[in-house]
Amino acid sequence: MTEYIERAGLRVATPLARFIEADILPPLGLDAGAFWDGAAAIFDELTPRNRALLTRRDSLQASIDTWHMERSGNGHDAAGYEAFLHAIGYLAPEPDPFSVTTTGVDDEIALRAGPQLVVPALNARFALNAANARWGSLYDALYGTDALSDAAKTDGYDAALGARVVAAAGAFLDQAVPLADGSHRAVREWRVTGGALYPALANPGQFAGYRGDPAAPAAILLSNHGLHIELVLDRSHPIGRTDPAGLADVVLEAALTTIIDLEDSVAAVDAEDKLLGYTNWLGLMRGDLTAAFDKAGGTITRTMAPDRRWTDPAGASFELPGRSVMFVRNVGHLMTTPAVLLPDGGEAPEGILDAIVTVLIGAHDVNGLGQRRNSRTGAIYIVKPKMHGPDECAFAEDLFSRVEDLVRLPRNTVKIGVMDEERRTSANLAACIHAVKDRIAFINTGFLDRTGDEIHTSMQAGPMVRKAAMKESRWIAAYEARNVAIGLACGLSGRGQIGKGMWAAPDRMADMMAQKIGHPMSGANTAWVPSPTAATLHAMHYHAIDVFDRQRAIAADPPPPLADLLDIPVAPQPDWSREEIAAELDNNVQGILGYVVRWIDQGVGCSKVPDIHDIGLMEDRATLRISAQHIANWLTHGVCDQSDFDDAVMRMAARVDAQNAGDPAYRPMADPARASLALAAARALVLEGSAQPNGYTEPLLHHYRALAKRQHTLAPESAMIDGDQANDRITAA
Repeated sequence: MTEYIERAGLRVATPLARFIEADILPPLGLDAGAFWDGAAAIFDELTPRNRALLTRRDSLQASIDTWHMERSGNGHDAAGYEAFLHAIGYLAPEPDPFSVTTTGVDDEIALRAGPQLVVPALNARFALNAANARWGSLYDALYGTDALSDAAKTDGYDAALGARVVAAAGAFLDQAVPLADGSHRAVREWRVTGGALYPALANPGQFAGYRGDPAAPAAILLSNHGLHIELVLDRSHPIGRTDPAGLADVVLEAALTTIIDLEDSVAAVDAEDKLLGYTNWLGLMRGDLTAAFDKAGGTITRTMAPDRRWTDPAGASFELPGRSVMFVRNVGHLMTTPAVLLPDGGEAPEGILDAIVTVLIGAHDVNGLGQRRNSRTGAIYIVKPKMHGPDECAFAEDLFSRVEDLVRLPRNTVKIGVMDEERRTSANLAACIHAVKDRIAFINTGFLDRTGDEIHTSMQAGPMVRKAAMKESRWIAAYEARNVAIGLACGLSGRGQIGKGMWAAPDRMADMMAQKIGHPMSGANTAWVPSPTAATLHAMHYHAIDVFDRQRAIAADPPPPLADLLDIPVAPQPDWSREEIAAELDNNVQGILGYVVRWIDQGVGCSKVPDIHDIGLMEDRATLRISAQHIANWLTHGVCDQSDFDDAVMRMAARVDAQNAGDPAYRPMADPARASLALAAARALVLEGSAQPNGYTEPLLHHYRALAKRQHTLAPESAMIDGDQANDRITAA
């Protein structure tokens, strides 16, 4: 049971209160009593507004449901529907033309283009890997993935593949930083003489620096489109001694930015979980986070990478950051947390707590209290997800202003990232940006959550197209294009990031290299990748495409019309066979079970989950939301019935059990002798899906995960009773 301590009328989980009072406040010179008084005032002022915004969501959804049900069978009146959305306030008035005024944004966010990692805050090792992914070996990325070959790697060194890697890297250098004469593969010596690089580059301005003796440098630093390339020269290295110039590796500047995530990729349901995330965020902001793990029979301790020292062509020394610039993603407005209880006994809004604590921690970096610097401009970067429309963005603006005052930070120290991942936000994107125009530094399409919200918002409109066909819908093309066009029209270029979503298949780098170049081509100056290796490979796309040139070209074109965005992806005349319906159910159910079983039983919020074809895909709550809402929609409209769903659940539970047979921590779901909380949670996500607020998965996941954590502290008999009660609840539903 959680122990609480009273602070200014709040009941705060004792470990969280001690963490704030012992580790965070003293270095900032903030008085604990004054802090808790201020925090309590923020909760008192903003909690009612938070609740009112959620009530407004429910009211709008009820109106939309009624609209569709009253017109069932009469065809969709697109013009009437748009007028209706205006009438109920779902569509807000468009603001007059404006430009954002954000200042003090780091170059990695405002002026440069490159990959972005998203990593769970609860895993220190993963967070360090992501922070250190600012630089990555191109040789390793090409050799260790299927980027050049899908052949199975041998135990020893594959000389043929190694030769292909060296050739591919040389071809990349010839494209990104060409020589004045000849190919990089023919270079026999590098040297710096009189501030000039030999052999000479076609564009001498791309020579940025060197390390070591200029006559025989240990490394050469080149640049292209704002990204750096390091040529590692070492004739004693196993690779370098086979190269005419001693080239041992090509290191790319890769993940310019990283999002440390407290939201979709974590399973944080109580004070213990929240404290772990906050502790890791503090370690990152102070620069002293470490993670020890076993490897090859020994213990490795990972730390944050230092900055990288260079000598410029004129002979002066300078440094480049060794780490990504880090955002922290707070939760949205929906959930509450038992980490803090309000005076009325209710749980505190989790998003308000996240804002207070993560800004408080970020102030350590702003005030230069750590071993490493995150923001060189003195900014704190916070991504705010799952907001619905401009009123909710305005609430976030007020929240961060109140917290800045509490922490004694200048106004707009906090830079906000707005996830454009809910239908009411994408339909009102300019108004949403306007609500935070003085601090916005990021917009990003979250097409997975956006698809889940698309299905839920139009749940009563009719049966949705199959999930694979959703990607070809008119609304999603308009959504992706409008995000860039509206961001540019609002002046975000040169002041912040316009981003794109995740590549979900970390083992399919060849496919990523073929497809993800579309993101910089679209004018997005960042896009999400699932690993440091993927960041290194995706960086090549930003060398091939000058994103800011693309933005200047795209800015002249108008965004797709709102009518395209509001096009509902209902199947016009569904005539799917029983086999097609069963296949769709199996695919959705397998994905739900594969993700939920790790979330509930092991507290893993994001992982590489084998899909129905045994292809590992990065799954989080957004992908879960789509699958659960899709089945709920088909059940609502009679495409399938509950017996079809139940059959798919039992088939896929056995399939997922088999896929996880090698995991000693795994708890089988298909065993009839054991009541599986994970199985119960998965069924609830579908059978209660149409009633969940905006189709979100968090309320049910948190409920069942809390039950599972409680089971770990109970006798087996008591645990089984909880499992039986959970299954009884679903059966009754």
